[in-house]
Amino acid sequence: METKIVNPAELYRLPWTLPDNGISWLEPTARCNLNCYGCYRKNIKDSHKSMEQVKHELDVFQELRKTDCISIAGGEPLLYPNIVELVAEIKSRGLKPIINSNGIALTKELLHELKKAGVFGFTFHIDSKQGRGRGPKWEGKNELELNELRLYYAEMLAAEGGIACSFNSTVYGDTLHYVPELAAWAQKHIDIVHTMVFILFRYITPDLPYDFYAGDKKIVFDDIHYHSNKEEVTNLKAPQIVAEIRKKAHDFTPAAFLNGTHKADDFKWLLTERIGTKDKVFGYLNNKFIEMVMEVYHYKNNRYLSYASPRTLSMGKTTLLILWTINKSIRSALKKYLGYLAANPFRIFKKVYMQSIMIIQPVDFMPNGDQSMCDGCPDITVWKDKNGKDQLVWSCRLEEPMQYGEFLHTVPKSKEELKN
Repeated sequence: METKIVNPAELYRLPWTLPDNGISWLEPTARCNLNCYGCYRKNIKDSHKSMEQVKHELDVFQELRKTDCISIAGGEPLLYPNIVELVAEIKSRGLKPIINSNGIALTKELLHELKKAGVFGFTFHIDSKQGRGRGPKWEGKNELELNELRLYYAEMLAAEGGIACSFNSTVYGDTLHYVPELAAWAQKHIDIVHTMVFILFRYITPDLPYDFYAGDKKIVFDDIHYHSNKEEVTNLKAPQIVAEIRKKAHDFTPAAFLNGTHKADDFKWLLTERIGTKDKVFGYLNNKFIEMVMEVYHYKNNRYLSYASPRTLSMGKTTLLILWTINKSIRSALKKYLGYLAANPFRIFKKVYMQSIMIIQPVDFMPNGDQSMCDGCPDITVWKDKNGKDQLVWSCRLEEPMQYGEFLHTVPKSKEELKN
């Protein structure tokens, strides 16, 4: 039997569902100070929602969905004039406010205000196709050169203290080869970088063998917001990212996943958890560890964990010493840690950390035209349909109901269309 790069039978299926999920997605604005290639949201200048509308959407989440954190996105949420008030509102509801930002508008003064308001963490989206060329500093920089910018934000958060730091990076066909070094960079800064996320590029291109419809009306390809006339790789899969990372980290081992709505062995959200120091990874925590964490957290809090605090993630040594008796992957990591200490006992003074690597594989097209989404989507958002009823919908495809009143469906092109 062929050995799979990633075998779903060896992973924990993350228990997130539509009504019970670790994350929910809130967009207070669609305005942005960048125009990123690959973004699925239109940049709309006058799009700030009122606080009343935003509070209503939070009410909808809390009525329809158990959730641990609210991802405050957009657009660029730091451009939202009431961002500090919004963070405080989310915190007051017993939820974790996570700001998804490109970082441009973040200052030390604003960060301090956001921390006082209760911000739990930041997820910075930084990649080489964001059009950051407003000056010579980042124009034309590749993914590795942008690590300087990533480190700037990580150190800013660390200096403020107690704020979780994550990075998103969209992976394109021509940037795939940077992934191993990006994962290695994250490990080098495991003390202040808590999560690294790789999002696989998806756009509609002319060679896609499907026609798009809103109801029975065929939609012109160029009218769909997330389209490109360039030749692009739009079918990268999560196991390819794992294979790339293993070129440098040979024992890189995912532990948990979300499947696709139409394909059980699609790895829509693929989670790897590692434990180590800045100079050494002792091991990758297994499916049973993730299951234990999720179930214990749910038992205590009646919801599933999304983001862990920097303090929790710095307790790697405690995790090794307490949980080795009940988890095989912890025992394996502890054995390597003890060997690490034997080589130099003074290493006992180094902290041991845990760090997450997440790979996100967005919509995939099935041969019959069905669109396989993330089953139990964590990035679900609120949309008021044409009847004025609040619905929970996929944030990554929100432009479709906004423009056409519904999500588009796809139909395979005929042989004649493909010839032309």
